[in-house]
Amino acid sequence: MTPCCFIMSVMSTNTAAFDRTTPTNEEPRTANGSSGSARTVEGIYRSAPFHWVGNGFYVSSYFPRTDLPAERVSPFLLMDYGPSREFSPLSNGQRGVGWHPHRGFETVTVAWEGAVAHRDNAGNAGIIGPGDVQWMTAGAGILHEEYHEREFARAGGRVHMTQLWVNLPKKDKMTAPGYQPITAAQIPTVTLADGAGTVRVIAGEYGGAAGPARTFTPITMLDARLAAGGRLPVRLPSTHNALAIVTDGRVRVGTRHATAGELVLFENDGAELDVLALEETHLLVLAGEPIDEPITQYGPFVMNTPAEIQQAFVDFRQGKFGDVPE
Repeated sequence: MTPCCFIMSVMSTNTAAFDRTTPTNEEPRTANGSSGSARTVEGIYRSAPFHWVGNGFYVSSYFPRTDLPAERVSPFLLMDYGPSREFSPLSNGQRGVGWHPHRGFETVTVAWEGAVAHRDNAGNAGIIGPGDVQWMTAGAGILHEEYHEREFARAGGRVHMTQLWVNLPKKDKMTAPGYQPITAAQIPTVTLADGAGTVRVIAGEYGGAAGPARTFTPITMLDARLAAGGRLPVRLPSTHNALAIVTDGRVRVGTRHATAGELVLFENDGAELDVLALEETHLLVLAGEPIDEPITQYGPFVMNTPAEIQQAFVDFRQGKFGDVPE
């Protein structure tokens, strides 16, 4: 599904960073077992209250938010997460979000349960299901829609997905629209040592495996499932921003704990992340090279200046994003 529109809700301002510290006798360890070089935790943030996007996606926003500066999550702009939710059979009609425009960024939808049909006016169409990823580049402008896939909607079932918005640098904001339908079979899975868990590599590299997503700036996106006691070490350039979103379970990072529904923001003070699962855990690791440029966002458009946003609306009204297909 791409609740790519998992947006048009923007930021939530009624949540605050948690600053919980739990004593521990164990120092954080790096990938090779040494201590002292793992990144520390800058903050832990609770997701916002749930809301509907269209009538098909029930989500909670992790960012943007007023207490989490945009430069600390760059190159990511928005994250909406929809936990596993049962939808009853639909005898007629559609659940989802109809035609709408985007410019200046990319939408990335990761599916764990359910099936969502995507269609855009650049000629792309497809269905993503369990394990699949849809990576759409809006670039200079695109119109698209996303609904529960018709047969899935008629039968009903569980939907469990997330959507991210990824910024584009100024030089690429007006690139031609693009679409990457990434199937589960195309995503390599790395098995951690000692039964610690598995890591699906969607973008970037991990454990000798390269993710299939093509990105405009360096990005790491890992979909990890850890056993209780499993440790996830991730090497990254210290200049890259890094986040871990716990969707299920509970983890310890250094002396800090985070549980389902919380985002861990790492300091840029080391070359490795080190996450310990205190119980069976599912988490997303997002990291990337920050885009050090101004951001101006209004609804479905993300550019560098207010004038560029105004031009986006003018172009949209004049039909320069193209027509809606029949």
